[in-house]
Amino acid sequence: MSADAPITQDVLTIPRKMPEGKVNLVGLTRDAMRAALIDHGTPEKQARMRTGQIWQWIYQWGVRDFADMTNLAKTYRAQLAEHFVIEIPEVVSKQVSEDGTRKWLVRIAGGHEVEVVYIPEEDRGTLCVSSQVGCTLTCSFCHTGTQKLVRNLTAGEIVGQVMMARDDLGEWPVPGAPKDETRLLSNIVLMGMGEPLYNFENVRDAMKIAMDPEGISLSRRRITLSTSGVVPEIARTAEEIGCQLAVSFHATTDETRNKLVPINKRWNIETLLDALRAYPKVSNSERITFEYVMLKNVNDSDEDARRLIKLIDGIPAKINLIPFNEWPGAPYQRSSNNRIRAFADIIYKAGYASPIRTPRGEDIMAACGQLKSATERARKSRKDIAAEAGL
Repeated sequence: MSADAPITQDVLTIPRKMPEGKVNLVGLTRDAMRAALIDHGTPEKQARMRTGQIWQWIYQWGVRDFADMTNLAKTYRAQLAEHFVIEIPEVVSKQVSEDGTRKWLVRIAGGHEVEVVYIPEEDRGTLCVSSQVGCTLTCSFCHTGTQKLVRNLTAGEIVGQVMMARDDLGEWPVPGAPKDETRLLSNIVLMGMGEPLYNFENVRDAMKIAMDPEGISLSRRRITLSTSGVVPEIARTAEEIGCQLAVSFHATTDETRNKLVPINKRWNIETLLDALRAYPKVSNSERITFEYVMLKNVNDSDEDARRLIKLIDGIPAKINLIPFNEWPGAPYQRSSNNRIRAFADIIYKAGYASPIRTPRGEDIMAACGQLKSATERARKSRKDIAAEAGL
């Protein structure tokens, strides 16, 4: 490994100027939606009921046109259409991998783009959602980290990715049809572009909408937030979201983690682990997932495996071993299959689940650490990418 990368990029984020005109209802909390309805003419005594009705149309049935909300009076529907819209991110392109993984490039307000990935498996369908345009962190093994942060996504742009995927999968239920509990999109992971805990409020509000029982209705146990270790926000995540937590760990010494995950210079391994020990109790989560990317001759020795076991002692945990997904200009190589299996065996014999993640969507650059806006990827040379990563 070469010189240290900075903890975060020195970037100027574009201020989020809210669009003028009609208010987008997507992403508003129930209280915010109720207030918006009152501000635009809904009688206060009716506002709570109207919020519930509109909420169900948007998030349970996937309806985007007020004219289709048939349990509302025609005059009221016209009033809503005059003041509000129901808008989600626009799909720019879609790719489907040989293994069935789908990757969408979506455009949000301001013309910015993010990527969203759907991974189908036998027992679940997982949507990998982005929380920022680019990323403020500079993890040296991650392609997304070479794209500078532009701005945080709004709650509407985050939950809108879920709605977009349900559109494409054709899985909005039909009012009046028999209830079908089968879900193509059964899980959400906040593991796309960006560090979710640097956009906490918007991520929280979006996930509260996804968990609402009168809408998309996903259990908090089916939502996993992945962080690089923003320690001050971990306790808030337990208290205000309560979802499952995953941590991009990737190293067993501060020296190595400082290079791989430079935020470690701010909150080191000991500080991070102290915050994680309290998380399962506060959030009522079963265990924390430690994500560990396998890098040849960097963090994949037997000694690393044994140190990892000692570090996480006392934390209900499983270890996800991730074969490194290479990208143009990447400064690392994937550990061999034999080395990964040997590492996993040491973890397993110590009593921890240690699944080896099967790389998905590599042929469409949809695997972990490969996400990057297509326009941004196209304009970068290998030398540019390496330079921006501080390598």
